[in-house]
Amino acid sequence: MLAQLIQQGSQTRDRLTTLTGQASSGMVAETYAGLGQGLAQSLSLKPRIETIGVWQANIDAATGRMETIQASMKQIQQIAADFRAQLNALTSFNQGGIDPIAANARAALGQVANLLNARDATGYVFAGQDSDNPPIPEAEDITASGFYSAIATAIQGLTANGAAATTAATLGIAASNADGISPFSAWLSRDASELKTPVTQVGPNETIPTGLLAGANSAAVSDGPSSTGSYMRDLMRALATIGSLRDTQATDPGFAALIDDTRAGLTESIGAMAIDVGVFGDRQARMADTRARLGDLSTAVSTQLAEAQEVDMATILSKISLVQTQLQTSYRLLIDTNSLSLVKLLQ
Repeated sequence: MLAQLIQQGSQTRDRLTTLTGQASSGMVAETYAGLGQGLAQSLSLKPRIETIGVWQANIDAATGRMETIQASMKQIQQIAADFRAQLNALTSFNQGGIDPIAANARAALGQVANLLNARDATGYVFAGQDSDNPPIPEAEDITASGFYSAIATAIQGLTANGAAATTAATLGIAASNADGISPFSAWLSRDASELKTPVTQVGPNETIPTGLLAGANSAAVSDGPSSTGSYMRDLMRALATIGSLRDTQATDPGFAALIDDTRAGLTESIGAMAIDVGVFGDRQARMADTRARLGDLSTAVSTQLAEAQEVDMATILSKISLVQTQLQTSYRLLIDTNSLSLVKLLQ
């Protein structure tokens, strides 16, 4: 009987040690081996929480990038709208009124180029997969680039070549991906069909496009006769054209037709840009909704994991009190049993 009481006391003491450890850590066990029935649930839920965390981190990184893109696009849209308004009055200027607008256009072209070189913590936001390199390598001196020089040369030939040939030349220059002509990086100076908009994984088999490219449209289609197929190329072409005009060309027979073509290209650019910006805003909203949904899912899964790994403190404290009482009783029984003798038993 004494041996049995000792064994029971040892088991009670071990149980008290386990309960005390659980009360101290708040966990069922320090290792998976001690989880018992909660082992399978814990092993399946923890990787799921980690995966959700990766998707949330992806969204957080993409959200910052998208905000940078939207801020740049807002400024670019304003530049485009301002110069379309100035074009409406440009044909009425006599000599002396064109040069100031041309100077403003050259400055605006440089501003657009620098906005397209916007960066965040991940790199150049308009560069697509080539985010380590600027989309516009010569942004700081765009008016000295091959792109601007080629358009300026075409505009200088307006009198000799006429409006139709001049606009065709500038359209071809703006659409060109040739080295030394395209203002864009080598990676972006490709056919639009080869350029892919960056996407972000936000769930199993679920991705959201989270970027815009400097030289190619995303969702919008630019297909007007005065369009290169890219609203950003159209805008840069318009600014380079206006920036290359001179006061002396105000009375040129082809001047009005050149301005009309420039206005048409700029209008096409503004309309297509608005579509892409609108779609991009919808994607931002979708990202925010997905982030909220993943947060709720993470909370729910974490709760399930806690049920498998964590203890109910009130229950544990109650069990500790009960086991302490059992252990004290066990010790008293041991003392009483150890003091028994044959004389006392016979009495």
